[in-house]
Parts: sequence; structure tokens; C-alpha cells
Amino acid sequence: MWQYLITPQFERSKKRYDKKRPAELAAVFRNLDRLREQLNGLPRCRAAQAGFLHHEPAGLWAIDQKGPSRTKLQETRLYVFPVEENQTLHIITVGNKNSQAADLRCALEYVRSLEPPLQP
Repeated sequence: MWQYLITPQFERSKKRYDKKRPAELAAVFRNLDRLREQLNGLPRCRAAQAGFLHHEPAGLWAIDQKGPSRTKLQETRLYVFPVEENQTLHIITVGNKNSQAADLRCALEYVRSLEPPLQP
């Protein structure tokens, strides 16, 4: 069973996002749960596919807000890093299109800081 590992960076970004964009945060969390359900049924995590899932450099994934919604949601990305060996999804940060470059840099730094280096 895949589990979540929440980073301090995510906790900080979640607080900001929860105040300004709670609907978007709820949407990416729904997609995160959908992804985890899919991972639990797959032999390899890299086989995961979904319209809301974007593969990024260094094995990172970005989960967006797409899905069933009656309202137009601001583009949002939740950055996660899957580690197959221990079935852990590292939840790194969340942000919008304006912060995407900085969020991706932050997520890449986090992945590179993992000791020993983990393989996706």
C-alpha cells in the first residue's frame, strides 16, 4: 500500500494555498487519492497514467486540478516524488502557474537532497 510522506515545504505552501485557493487544493488532493488508488493496483509505479498527471525531470510528478468540477479552477500543481522500493509518495510542494518554475526548482532540490539517492 502506497503511503504519503509530507515535507515541511508542503506544509508551508499548503497553508498559503488553503487560504487563497481551497477549491484548487481540494481538487489536487482528490487527484492525489485517485493516483494512490491506481498505484496500489499496478506492478510498477511508472505505469501510472492519468490526465491530471505530468511527468517532470528527475522522476518528479506534477498532479494538477483537472477533473469533475462545475467551476473554473486556477491551474495548480502538486509536486510529488514516488519511491517504488518503499511505496512512498513524497508530497513536496503545491503552487500555481505563476510559481511553477520556483516550485519545480524546490521539488528538484528536495529530490536531490534525499540520502541515499532514491530511484523512482
